[in-house]
Amino acid sequence: MTFATTEHKYVQLNESHVPIILGTTMKVIEVIEAQQAYGWSPEEMHFQHPYLTMSQIHSALAYYWDHKQELDSDIQQRLEHTEQLRQQSGISALADQLREKGRLL
Repeated sequence: MTFATTEHKYVQLNESHVPIILGTTMKVIEVIEAQQAYGWSPEEMHFQHPYLTMSQIHSALAYYWDHKQELDSDIQQRLEHTEQLRQQSGISALADQLREKGRLL
């Protein structure tokens, strides 16, 4: 697996040019989505992901702010793709059965 370096010490681009945190398989976008979804501070992210150093977390955040438009676009595309798949899959048989029994709204 080949990686390209970036100007951020703890962020590198994998062979698909996806930014990941050096020494891990965690994508920068996963850190950003966790922060946006849960409002986590860098300290809370470290608590939730103790295998990441504070330096790795701050480097990922800095990379995001330096590439915000590109990463926000990627997040939006992922959300749209997920919604498209959800609509294509329809209602599951289990969810339908639970609704019939009044156990799911």
